[in-house]
Amino acid sequence: MPRLFARTIAPADLGSYQQAMRRVLTCDLITATRPRAGVLRQVLEWADELANDLERLFGHTLIATTDHVRLVRELDILDPTQRQIFARRGRPFDRRRLAYLCLLPAAFQRSQIEISLADLVDRLVPMANAIEGLGYDPTDGAHKAALVDVAHWLLDRGALHLSDGSLEAWASGGGQGDALFDIDHEVCEVLFRPARPVQHLDSVAGLLADPLTDASPREQVARRARRLLVEQPVVYYGDVEPEVAAVLRDRRVIEDLTRATGLKVERRAEGVLLADPAGTFTDRPFPGRGGAVNRTAGLLLAKTADLLETSLAALTFLPVPTRAADQAALVRSVDAGLPREGVVDALVQAVETPVRGGESPTPPEAPLVERARWEGMIHELFAEFGASSFGGAWQQDPYGLLDAALDLLAELSLIRPVPGGALVLPAALRYRNLQGALPERADDGQLPLGLEESAPAAEGRPSAPATTAAPAPSKGN
Repeated sequence: MPRLFARTIAPADLGSYQQAMRRVLTCDLITATRPRAGVLRQVLEWADELANDLERLFGHTLIATTDHVRLVRELDILDPTQRQIFARRGRPFDRRRLAYLCLLPAAFQRSQIEISLADLVDRLVPMANAIEGLGYDPTDGAHKAALVDVAHWLLDRGALHLSDGSLEAWASGGGQGDALFDIDHEVCEVLFRPARPVQHLDSVAGLLADPLTDASPREQVARRARRLLVEQPVVYYGDVEPEVAAVLRDRRVIEDLTRATGLKVERRAEGVLLADPAGTFTDRPFPGRGGAVNRTAGLLLAKTADLLETSLAALTFLPVPTRAADQAALVRSVDAGLPREGVVDALVQAVETPVRGGESPTPPEAPLVERARWEGMIHELFAEFGASSFGGAWQQDPYGLLDAALDLLAELSLIRPVPGGALVLPAALRYRNLQGALPERADDGQLPLGLEESAPAAEGRPSAPATTAAPAPSKGN
C-alpha cells in the first residue's frame, strides 16, 4: 500500500522533514528568532510539503512567509491546559491580561509603523474602562504589571519590537520614562487569526470543528482521530465516538501519522497514545527535571503503583466521568462570561449549546485513591527525602505541593480528580517503574532529588526530561 503522506520525501531527508513537522505542531509562531535562530529556515525548506500534509492529515492550514510560520488549527475539544501559551515566565495569564492582550492590537492603526507606550496607554484606557469589571488605572501597580506582561508577550512573538526605552523602567518609574515600539502588522494578523469569524459565533463551541455525522466521509473521521492523538497525552476509546475509536484501532491510518511526525505509537486495551522518546513533543515534559512539582508527581505515581499492586482489592472502583460531560461543563463556564445584551443578543442562548462527545453506555471504572491516601503519600516523601529537598517554595507547604502535582497528573490524563480524591487512569501504569528517574544516593546515603525550580522553558519549546522510565507522551500546543 503506497504511503499517502510525506510521499515525496527521500528516506535520507525524512528525519529533517519530521523534525520540521514537530516544530510546526508544537510552536505557536515561528520567526527568525523564535523559538530560536535557524528553526524558521529549517521549516521553510519543507513548507510546501508541510502545508499539503497538514491539511490532509488534520485539516489544518499552514501560513508560511519568508518571515514567519503559523499553523491555524481545527479544534475538536476545548483544552484548558493550553493556557500555558498565554503566559510569561511560566505564569499563565489571568483574565485581565487576556483582555488587555485582545485590546492592545486593536489600538494599533494599520498605517502606523511605530507607537510609544504612552500613546498605547492613552488608547487602552478608554477601551478598558468601557468594559464593566475590567478598566485600566495608570496609578494601579497591578494594572501596570498586567500591561507589561502583555507587551512582553507581543515582543516575544515579534508583533512589537522595542526600539527605545524600557518597559520595566516605565512600570517602576512613577509615571516617568517611556518606550517606543515598532509594529509588525503581519505578525499581529497571523497571531489573531481564528479558524472562524468570532463575531459570528453564539458560543465558544462554534470554534470547534464541525460535528461528526453518520454521513461523514471516512477521511474526516480519520483527521479527527489524528488531531486528538497529537493534541492529547492519551486518547481513551471510551472518550471518543465509536467511529473515531475504530480509526484509532486501524494501524494503517496511524502509520501515516507516525511517518509524518517520527513519533511512536503505544496501544493498550483502553486507548492509544503517541510517545516521543526525546521528550520534546510536549508542553509538559514528564517525568524529568521539571522542578519539584514534576518530580513529586513522578514519585506519587510510583507510590500509587505500589498501592495498586498490594491493595487493589481493597480500593473502591468508580465510573470515570466522560470527556463529553467535562466539555459540556467547560462550554457552559466559558459561555457564562459572554455578553448578554448589546452587540450580540443571540448569546443569551449560548449556554444551551450542545457539545458532541463520546458518551459511553457503560463508563469504564478506575480505582479511587482517597485524598487522605494522597496526603499520606506526600508526608512519606517528605519524611524519606527531607522537607528541604523540595525547595524553598514547598518545604513548608506539602499540601500545596501535593495539589500542584495532582493538577499536573490530571493535565496529563494520568488521574481524574473526583470528589474525595482522584481516579487512577490506565496510562498511569506506564510509569509504574520510575527508578530510572531518581538520582543515585550520595555518599552519606541521602537522596539528593535536585528539586530546585528550574527556569521555565519558552512556550512551545520545553526542555527534554531527565532519564525517564518511559517515553514522554506527546501533547502538542
